[in-house]
Amino acid sequence: MKKISLIVIAVVAVQIMLNTSSCNNNVAETENKKETPKPEEIVEKGKYLVGIMGCNDCHSPKKMGPNGPEIIPELMLSGYPAKSEIVKFDSKMLSAGFSMFYPDLTAAAGPWGVSFAGNLTPHETGIGNWTEEQFKKALTQGKYKGIDGARTLLPPMPWMNYVNLKDDDLHAMFMYLKSIPAVNNLVPAPIAPDKM
Repeated sequence: MKKISLIVIAVVAVQIMLNTSSCNNNVAETENKKETPKPEEIVEKGKYLVGIMGCNDCHSPKKMGPNGPEIIPELMLSGYPAKSEIVKFDSKMLSAGFSMFYPDLTAAAGPWGVSFAGNLTPHETGIGNWTEEQFKKALTQGKYKGIDGARTLLPPMPWMNYVNLKDDDLHAMFMYLKSIPAVNNLVPAPIAPDKM
């Protein structure tokens, strides 16, 4: 009787090991069968992420429409329009600690000086010459043009909110930005507080 019990236990143990092994193989096979997203799916995901993360809020020039500011489609994500006049900000309000935006939201002034939203289009005056690694470094480490040793991106750029972005999300955003129309727009350099 004891011998039969040991045999039954051994058979059950072998069956459990085989089932566990089979389950692990099925999981591995399922993971290996996951389809690689198509390029157009990656770009579409990037468009979605750029939209929900509010990139157009500052990086797209706008005109006033019946419902408020509207993106100028041919200038989408091209940053502060270089041909725009740089207006003086109210120094009393700035010295009191206020921050202010240009009417189209592509420039802001505050204790840091004046910052201008960058050109995110694939033109050489935008991110056309950037590598994906530079893009990642700019968004997750706040480095100007994604260059080690460069200055930190200025407010209102919320790069601190993006430090934990996943690589596949950054890749999708980069691919989307590389797919949009290139706009020749060399954004001005920031203005230091003592030069405003």
